[in-house]
Amino acid sequence: MDAHPLIVDAHHHVWDLSVRDQNWITGPELAPLRRDFTLRELEAAARFVGVAASVLVQTITVPEETPEFLALAAGSDLVAGVVGWTDLTSPGAAETLAELREGPGGEYLVGIRHQVQGEPDPRWLVRPDVLRGLAAVAEAGLVYDLLVKPHQLPAAVEAAARLPELTFVLDHLGKPPIASGELEPWAGEIRRLAALPNTVCKLSGLVTEADWNSWSVADLVPYADTVLDTFGPERLMYGSDWPVCRLASDYVEVIDVAESLLPALSPAEDQEVFAGTAIRTYGLRI
Repeated sequence: MDAHPLIVDAHHHVWDLSVRDQNWITGPELAPLRRDFTLRELEAAARFVGVAASVLVQTITVPEETPEFLALAAGSDLVAGVVGWTDLTSPGAAETLAELREGPGGEYLVGIRHQVQGEPDPRWLVRPDVLRGLAAVAEAGLVYDLLVKPHQLPAAVEAAARLPELTFVLDHLGKPPIASGELEPWAGEIRRLAALPNTVCKLSGLVTEADWNSWSVADLVPYADTVLDTFGPERLMYGSDWPVCRLASDYVEVIDVAESLLPALSPAEDQEVFAGTAIRTYGLRI
């Protein structure tokens, strides 16, 4: 692991199953995730690899989680921002966002996310009610994290084009089919998304889109190269996706892998990926 002047982990989660079930953790493959993952546990790993700050990202679509995360951030030396959740389809989305910003820990709210990947409508992002909610996110001065699968990328491109005032952050490269080795049509849609100046991409979630038991760095290279070539280091940010990454790797290895995927970057470009892009995009105070 190389030394960086500053490292920001722009994407991780925590949960306490005694507070709330994570109903997406089902089946034997996900069994390693069916336990509590606390901020204290993450802080120990983050200190070991030199992470100075992080962005805590929502896990489920319930309104109670975001205020809880904001309270965690307010009491943490690690969490510098929270990407929360609100019902974008609600006519009262703007009011809810204002209440979150004005409530306890509201200064840590930097973005909103919804599990679009689970929506059956591939064009959910461009529904009129969703676009209205996304406009409210922009008006609140927040960014929007895109959690989509490849077949939903066309709608993401359309939404980003229709809302140039909103910054869209693509989580996990749009979940490319790394396990199968296919590049298209994912890569084509990535090029279309990256052509829009209000889009950013997270170098995160790669190992869990590969074969969990037999992946290699070589499997990930074509996908990392695609986003590096299209977004550039100034619109690419590192994220661990902890603890989900533990299905295929661990916190230390994930950051080592990210470093190995960016061998040709200058020190300034490297610092953009590992800190600058996240700080600038989310307006983090570090």
